[in-house]
Amino acid sequence: MNFGLKKLGFGFMRLPTLSSGEVDIEQVKEMVDLYIDNGFNYFDTAFGYLDGKSEDILRQTVVERYPRNSFLIADKMPMWEVSSKDDLERIFNTQLERTGAKYFDFYLLHSLYEGTFKKAEKFGAWEFLKQKKEQGKIKHIGFSFHDDAKCLDKILQTYNDCQFVQLQINYADWDSETIQSRLCLDTAKKYDMPVIVMEPVKGGSLSALPENARKLFKKSEPNWSIPSWAMRFATTQDGVALVLSGMSNVSQVKDSIEIFNDIRPLTNEQMGVIGEVVDILNSTPTIKCTNCQYCVSDCPQQIPIPEIIGLLNRYNTYLNISGPKRSYGWSVEGTGKASDCIACGLCEEHCPQHLEIIKALKESAKVFED
Repeated sequence: MNFGLKKLGFGFMRLPTLSSGEVDIEQVKEMVDLYIDNGFNYFDTAFGYLDGKSEDILRQTVVERYPRNSFLIADKMPMWEVSSKDDLERIFNTQLERTGAKYFDFYLLHSLYEGTFKKAEKFGAWEFLKQKKEQGKIKHIGFSFHDDAKCLDKILQTYNDCQFVQLQINYADWDSETIQSRLCLDTAKKYDMPVIVMEPVKGGSLSALPENARKLFKKSEPNWSIPSWAMRFATTQDGVALVLSGMSNVSQVKDSIEIFNDIRPLTNEQMGVIGEVVDILNSTPTIKCTNCQYCVSDCPQQIPIPEIIGLLNRYNTYLNISGPKRSYGWSVEGTGKASDCIACGLCEEHCPQHLEIIKALKESAKVFED
């Protein structure tokens, strides 16, 4: 089942801004009009996107300007904001009010992993979604996911009436030990579960590749944009119902429309070119963190060390400087920063890979905080 969707979804997460820092509403309207005029209709938002403004901007640029039955809205329950059953109702009603949507076509438990899955179970979040579906306030229920394939299998066994799952699928993370794009997609396919793809361009990183990687792509397909390779890779995979694009300006909308109006599976030869690019990316020296989390258990400063190391690796691998820096701010919100490290050495004592974590945190503080 693919819900009859055209494969390009519009993510309301990275919208254009003015010099004042406010979202450029008029440009967003132009982007929305271009997207809808070309036959696409799936808009993805969330409670916390754009510091809580995304849902309201969706109301202004889409809901108040088009008939409700002419577009689809996906929204999400932010499990990190939930500390009681009452929070589920409060947040959901806030989202209905912010968007003016009346109902959600697709609704997700946002960012499930082992920890938030347990929290969802504790507060009956999945049962809450089913109740809202019965009331007609949600058409399709699912969840977005950030963990390994084993955890995904466990959740899909538990939520056997789930209708779709949103996964991070891109060629750079295809065989990643932490993201496990391939394994997670295979797990979803085992349950015949339609997949919505997020991060197909890895937060913009796959549009800013090293020059030798760019040359490989341009030699193979001179008329294709660099990010289009990532979008085409995602749509080539079996079981994918839709691919989300966090478009940030009119030109990106035009490029995405051009790609998806003529979307075809990649050939074996083109997949081989992607394999060569991945080899280039993997050859960049990185800190071989496996995200085992042993280093964080006794950290007196509560620093999210694996997340920070992952962002440092991304910063050093890709030419996209703003993405990792922006993500760093989110990762350390409410917890310890890299510069808070007191070099006690407990993290390095616990690290099975014997990594120089203190050195990595010093470099991260210089890169992300200076």
